Amino acid sequence: MDKLSSFWNFLGKHKYLITILIFAVIIGFVDENSIIYRMELSKEESAIRSEIEKYREEYRESTRKLNELNADSNSIERIAREKYFMKKPNEDIFVFAEDQE
Repeated sequence: MDKLSSFWNFLGKHKYLITILIFAVIIGFVDENSIIYRMELSKEESAIRSEIEKYREEYRESTRKLNELNADSNSIERIAREKYFMKKPNEDIFVFAEDQE
């Protein structure tokens, strides 16, 4: 019985501290908006932002190539020859294995 009364005395003296600790544990780890969940969301947001930047750079490069094609008619022929192995009627094309992607 002595242990039980000392336990209740301890709880009575430190009830605010215990309440704050329980609240911190619930908010920090158990709640749906916990610190752990927020860190996971932050990591996911960072990955998505880097992916967005990658697509923006890809868009810029594609726009640059499109502008080049619109400005220069020889570039269409160059791309057709390099990428699609097209040729003029009296030409021969030699393709080396290490040049193919």
